[in-house]
Amino acid sequence: MTYDEARAKMSAIGQEHVFKYYDGLSEEGKTALIRQVEETDFSVLKRLGNPSGEKRGVFSPLGALKTSEIEARAKEFHDIGVKTIKEGKTAALLLAGGMGTRLGSDEPKGMYDIGITKPLYIFERIIGNLLDVVKETGTWIRLFIMTSEKNHDATVRFLKEKDFFGYREDRVLFFKQDMAPACDFEGRLFLEAKDRISTSPNGNGGWYSSMCRAGLDRLLSDEGVEWINVFAVDNVLQRILDPCFVGATVLENVSVGAKVVKKATPDEKVGVLCLEDGRPSIVEYYELSDEMMNEKDESGERAYNYGVILNYLFRLSELPSVADDRLPLHIVKKQIPCIDENGREVKPEAPNGYKFEQLVVDMIHQLSSCLPYEVVREKEFAPIKNLTGIDSVESARELLKKNNIEL
Repeated sequence: MTYDEARAKMSAIGQEHVFKYYDGLSEEGKTALIRQVEETDFSVLKRLGNPSGEKRGVFSPLGALKTSEIEARAKEFHDIGVKTIKEGKTAALLLAGGMGTRLGSDEPKGMYDIGITKPLYIFERIIGNLLDVVKETGTWIRLFIMTSEKNHDATVRFLKEKDFFGYREDRVLFFKQDMAPACDFEGRLFLEAKDRISTSPNGNGGWYSSMCRAGLDRLLSDEGVEWINVFAVDNVLQRILDPCFVGATVLENVSVGAKVVKKATPDEKVGVLCLEDGRPSIVEYYELSDEMMNEKDESGERAYNYGVILNYLFRLSELPSVADDRLPLHIVKKQIPCIDENGREVKPEAPNGYKFEQLVVDMIHQLSSCLPYEVVREKEFAPIKNLTGIDSVESARELLKKNNIEL
């Protein structure tokens, strides 16, 4: 894209001010700004006054495939799962665009060392879990890793230095998550620096559009992949493409399988799988009424009892129908560092604008059917969001020890 083309693109949406400092930039800075204008999707700005997804429908309970039922049919599920994996019909996608800021690190979150007596990195634990399935099935599964603009180079460099912790490099593919612009409350784009528009990752619901933009949907089709297991970098105990989960999802002939855990308390801060207007959906913890929290099913258990852990097995053939413009756009007030009219850096102490996100939970509601698949919390759910306390490095280490993983 040339300067004139970039300028025309921004003028067409009333945002030509992003070139205010262009003449004073270095050649490198000019090139970077034009490239950013070319690569960024500014269409979200059109939806500022009319964000979708704000009004929720009518909720009703959705039961899960419980651990007792899974155990009773374990061989059936396992055999189908192994067959599906061996036939090359599965792939894995690690959502790894985040930084370790809340853990006190300036590095990508997956590079964080959770070891005590030896180094043990979050990436290492997750890849080790996938290697278990590779060894069991004798099949090298295609692993995609979605990074972000801010952590891509560091992530790629780190995993190459670590020889991918034993995973075959030719079976790993990286791609960057699409970025969404940030703007003030009037819709005017912020500049992060004189040569850079302020942007942020477009939410974990942007994984599929980001894959498509990178041309990887064609690769999946060419390789005959039918199912993709999407999971986040936080959870160091999660099982990836374990054959029972794959087999159950395939046999139930659903659009998506979703791993869930039984809620620890009625008001636990997790999203709950349910039905919304008769379609699968996720109700956030803050949307649960007291009545819903305490409602019981016919067996006497809580009706809204299963929380999602961001581990989904999507049927790829149904994803093209989940278009970007159909997903709800979450417009979130944030404190956004920027430069002011005089080119000075501003670090606001209160929200000063909007960021735009699409969430993977919203993809579920666009699909026709979902299998909530219960896993044992202590064996598959050790999220790392904080340094100490709940869902922390501390709590994850304790769970890893209970699962006989050497730290």
